[in-house]
Parts: sequence; C-alpha cells; structure tokens
Amino acid sequence: MNLDRLCLEVVALAKEAGSFIRTEAGKFRADKIEFKGLNDMVSYVDKTSEEMIVAKLQQLLPGAGFITEEKTVVKTALQYNWVIDPLDGTTNFIHGLPVYSVSIALKEYEELVLGVVYEINQDECFYAWKDAPAYLNGKEIHVSDKPTLADSLVATGFPYYNFEKADAYLNLFKDLIQSTHGLRRLGSAAVDLAYTACGRFDAYYEYNLNDYDMAAGIIIMKQAGGQVFDFSGGSNMLKSRDVIATNGKISQELLNKILFAFRK
Repeated sequence: MNLDRLCLEVVALAKEAGSFIRTEAGKFRADKIEFKGLNDMVSYVDKTSEEMIVAKLQQLLPGAGFITEEKTVVKTALQYNWVIDPLDGTTNFIHGLPVYSVSIALKEYEELVLGVVYEINQDECFYAWKDAPAYLNGKEIHVSDKPTLADSLVATGFPYYNFEKADAYLNLFKDLIQSTHGLRRLGSAAVDLAYTACGRFDAYYEYNLNDYDMAAGIIIMKQAGGQVFDFSGGSNMLKSRDVIATNGKISQELLNKILFAFRK
C-alpha cells in the first residue's frame, strides 16, 4: 500500500469535511443538539460529516472497516479499519468556541499506520504515516526539547462523565499547576495530541477517552519523535482509554506523578 499517497488523499478529505463544518458553524442553532448521554452531545453536523468521510474512504480503500464515533456505519474488517471522529470537540462547536477538529486514522490489524488531524478554525492539518516524518501543512514537525516538567506547558482534558476518578484527577491537577509552566484544556483530544507533536505543548494526558478521540493523534505524535503510553506506562492506550503523550524527555517524570495520583 502507498501510504504517503493515501495519507494526502485523506488530508484532502479531512479539509473537505472541515469546510462543511466551518460553514455550518455560522448558522448552527442550539435546538439541533441531541444527547447521547450525560454531557455527551451530538448534532446533525457530526453525523453528516461522518457520512461524508465514510463515503469517500470507502472509495479510497474498498473493503476496509470503520470504527466511528457516531456509528453511521457499523462494519469492521480483519486487516484495515478506519478510526474516525468526524468532529472532535463537539461541545466547543456547539458553544461557538473555536477549537475543534476532524480526526481520521487507519489501523492495519492493531497497528496505527496513518493519521490526520485537521484543526478547522486555524486551517491547520497535521498528518503522518508509518516510517515517515509528521507534518503540519506540508512542513515537517517535531516534539519539543524541554528537559523537565518545570520547563513545560502541559495539556489535559476534564472528564464530562464517569467521575469516579475525579478526586485523584484533581489532586494531580493541583500538583501540576505548581510544578509546570501551566495546564491548558482545549476540549479536543486530537488537537491536544497534534499540538504536542509540533511542540506547542510539551506533554498531554487524559483518561476516559475513546479510540477515535486519540488514534490519529497517537501516530502523529510518534512520527514527530514523541512518546505515547497509557497511565500504567504501557502501550494499550486505545483499550485502556487513557493516554500520556510527551516529548520523550519528561516521560518518566510525568508518569511518576500520574502513577502516584491514581494509586491513592
């Protein structure tokens, strides 16, 4: 498979879906919101974007399966599966906060081999494929070189349901706001990972995620020279539903703090 050519075709597709989302943002009304669960919102924009993406991907790679947030198609395959979040940051979108993205990844068996994250409002497309560098709008990107947490700006996300780990999370938050340059919460896991890949953040961590939230960002991070692991320090992020992404230099320092906070 020619992954570089396929990736650039997915980039074009992500931008096409992003253009639709950008247009709809200007006329979106709150009465179009649906609730999938507690604080878990969706709209016709998410669903239509997903339908557009799936239709094009079916043409690009016939026979591949799909793991999608909105379940507009339910189909998995043995070898290749697309992992899609058609609008990562739906809550931001609904409230008019301009941080949201399109996230598309490809898995070959269990290995991520391609990822695209398109941040719509900044018109920034991050992408990577196996055995190649990571890119932002055609320019190669790398993680930062900050040597310690004390030098670092860290991103995170707040749980909007499943609050059983909230106390541990807040203890960790209290620790990190005192031991870093600061914490940021943008509201799109895909964007957090992409921004860490290009060095805007030095690290990112979050729990209670889904595979479609982070799959594309994970391969972009890795190809940008970063490290990605779960809250136990392993490589089971997509199943454990938690992720730590760093520039590689502060991995152990951040992991130690997370292990301590969640062991309590």
